[in-house]
Amino acid sequence: MALTPEKKVKNKVVQLLKEHGVYYFFPASYGMGRSGVPDVVCCFQGHFLGIECKAGKNKATPLQLRELAAIREAEGTTFIINEENVGVLEKYLKEYADPNFRFRDVLH
Repeated sequence: MALTPEKKVKNKVVQLLKEHGVYYFFPASYGMGRSGVPDVVCCFQGHFLGIECKAGKNKATPLQLRELAAIREAEGTTFIINEENVGVLEKYLKEYADPNFRFRDVLH
């Protein structure tokens, strides 16, 4: 079975998370969960991350944007990652591991 473009993005994200020892999971919603929750929920060195994966020029829905904003309001960090900007997540993970890093300096 061929991978969808979004699944390819998710695979790249997971590869990065594994390389950096990030705890992560894919929340299951299928009717019982909260709608709009990011595709990947993570904890990295005690910091909460929400990652929404998109393929191509696809955009986050208003509901997804609302959930990402709620995470930022709670002092978490969020990303909307596609094929072109996956390097942003990689840079964040590398810099956050640096003891001099200030996560507030990262663009959400």
